[in-house]
Amino acid sequence: MLGSIFSENRLIADYLFLGLMMLIAWLGLREFYDMAEKRGLVCFRIMGIASGLLLMASTFYYVTRTRGFVLPPAKANDFETSIIVIFVLGLCVRQLIAKSNTAGLMAVSTTLFGLMYVPWLLNFIQKINFFPRVEGQYYVLYFILVTKFSDMGAYCTGSLIGRHKMIPRISPNKTWEGFAGAILFSVGGSLGYAQLAKAHLIGMNPYHAVVLGVILSVAAVVGDLIESLFKREAGVKDSGRFFPGIGGMLDLMDSLLFNAPLMYLYLRHVLTN
Repeated sequence: MLGSIFSENRLIADYLFLGLMMLIAWLGLREFYDMAEKRGLVCFRIMGIASGLLLMASTFYYVTRTRGFVLPPAKANDFETSIIVIFVLGLCVRQLIAKSNTAGLMAVSTTLFGLMYVPWLLNFIQKINFFPRVEGQYYVLYFILVTKFSDMGAYCTGSLIGRHKMIPRISPNKTWEGFAGAILFSVGGSLGYAQLAKAHLIGMNPYHAVVLGVILSVAAVVGDLIESLFKREAGVKDSGRFFPGIGGMLDLMDSLLFNAPLMYLYLRHVLTN
């Protein structure tokens, strides 16, 4: 990630970034549809994965093609929406011509939710990285760092002093002490990075650093709980085995998927407004 967003060669940086985003989208979608099938849900796996990769690539093409023009961020959102509309219509046609699948509502809904949960949320990282008028790569690094500080704070604090369970029916190891630790670590990481990179973070100040630290830490915990709910319904411990000791791509990215759109919205409507 660092190599792709800070390389001095813009062409190499851009396409390394795109390759990384598409790899994450592919692995994440594959794991999501695996869990859906283990849950007994029908989905159009190939069409969902292909459309997810197309969504990532088309947004990249648009934001890099228009980089020289100072276009409002809403234009990128409109372009992305058109791709999603085509995907929804295509899903309906795909179900119409299916010969054996009678669970049409389930297949369309599950496939569409997979697209929205993984590549659509992930796509906000691209829109942060290529956000006009700011050094977007520093905001990408910022929200990743703050999110992972939240994850580390929750794990360390919960492991050391965690006593009171949050939602044991979903995640028996999550505690309220760990939740508090997530917020403290996240705010600390946010303030530290905001101070170190203040020359590159337009609009950022200690107030925004604290607010974003709290928002991103709370959303990171919620994102982790949501993925835990999916795994529990599918009857699996991890979403995959891509990272030994961690699990799958969704286990690594669950909190980042929730935080990417929040970081984008805060950047667009508060920091650069």
